[in-house]
Amino acid sequence: MASCFRGAEEEVSPEPSGATTGVAMPKKFQGENSKSAAARARKADAKAAADAKKQQELEDALWQESDKHVLKKGQRKDEREKKRLDALERKRENQRLLDEEDSKLKGKQSREKLAKVTRAQIEQNLDREQALKETEKKVEKSHLETPLEENINHIIPEEDSARTIEDAIAMLSTKEDLDRHPERRMKAAYTVFEEANMSRLKMENPNMRLSQLKQQLKKEWAKSPENPLNQRFVTYNSK
Repeated sequence: MASCFRGAEEEVSPEPSGATTGVAMPKKFQGENSKSAAARARKADAKAAADAKKQQELEDALWQESDKHVLKKGQRKDEREKKRLDALERKRENQRLLDEEDSKLKGKQSREKLAKVTRAQIEQNLDREQALKETEKKVEKSHLETPLEENINHIIPEEDSARTIEDAIAMLSTKEDLDRHPERRMKAAYTVFEEANMSRLKMENPNMRLSQLKQQLKKEWAKSPENPLNQRFVTYNSK
């Protein structure tokens, strides 16, 4: 290649050798052009910068994507916690309403039970009062309408004392006639017996009805020595 350059120089400069001129001779070609190398270097730097920028953008996009996932995950967790708290609050509210309803029902049942017991007691008290009033009316009526017969066996007036044998026989005959008919004195004697013993039976048997008390009184009357029928048997046995 150097010979080629020299041939060119001979053709350009036909001047004889030895002549001196003021034109500088061009430098010989020593390798790659510096401008081309600089351009390639700039291009490489630009590409490297572009690649770095692209890589940074990719990394930023990845971070943003990761941040979005983390944010969504946190939001979902918050939503689940909120739902759990809401469900727990609803459960507590339902339980409170249920307890309140149960309390109202129990109070209502207690009031109804108390009202039933109270009504039953009132009715029972009214029955007792009515029975007592009827008993008092009967006793008062028996006192007013049924005069008591004197027991001639116990009451002998002084003016009826026997002065003669005939009088004594007459008095004894009267006593025997009365003992032969004790049923005539039954009603008055039973009334007196009832007045004397009914209050005692009521105290001894507070849960008995009036009809039951009367039955018990009749049983005692049947065995009582105050019964004229029992007095007749006693008189007969004593003879």
